[in-house]
Amino acid sequence: MEDTPQSNELFLFLASTAHDMKNSISVLSGTLERLLDDATPATEKAYPQMAQMLYQTRRLNDKLMQLLALYKHVGTPAYPFDVQPLEIGQLAEQVVALERVLLESRGIALELDIDAELVWHFDEDLVVGVVSHAINNAVHYTRDRVRLSARERDGWLEVRVEDNGDGYPAALLEAGSAAMSGLASSMSFLTNSAGLGLHFSREVARMHRHRERSGAVRLENGGMLGGGCFILQLP
Repeated sequence: MEDTPQSNELFLFLASTAHDMKNSISVLSGTLERLLDDATPATEKAYPQMAQMLYQTRRLNDKLMQLLALYKHVGTPAYPFDVQPLEIGQLAEQVVALERVLLESRGIALELDIDAELVWHFDEDLVVGVVSHAINNAVHYTRDRVRLSARERDGWLEVRVEDNGDGYPAALLEAGSAAMSGLASSMSFLTNSAGLGLHFSREVARMHRHRERSGAVRLENGGMLGGGCFILQLP
């Protein structure tokens, strides 16, 4: 598409529409969280259905975050790529606040290993989106525990989301390798959301650069809980 006033106007319209949709999804998600907070599986027959609705709402919110990341990537004035210093403890607080009710509704414990006072430079919205997406994905694979860690390792910020499930299937590990290499994944972006999520995480990581280094993501099995591990590294 040529860079014309008309195309720029359409670009901004689409970005604004995605942002408005995300706000509406956030309202719906907040309503579901309040309902689940006031109910239990023993007192509310619809509890399992509400928990599933919240999970699906989070997945939709992930997709809108991924779309907005594209606008940040190309430098849309209304949605600039905004790198600021932030305490890692604040990052963890945001993620915990977003995921608490979903995890509790699924009976999943969240373990934290955070260097809370560590300060790092990154785009807050994008990194919170990546980590939240990784936890939402872990909900699908875990038995009952998810671990979030964030520490400096060899001059990098390393954020890990791990679970105690059976580990990622081979096809997903291959998709992770393909996503980081930039090759076409064997998992179609149109038919499997994992491929799109990995592409989003890769692009967010690569947008963060410092002294000729750029961020990266990878998937592996094992870790502290013996299941799947999602690792985000930022320079």
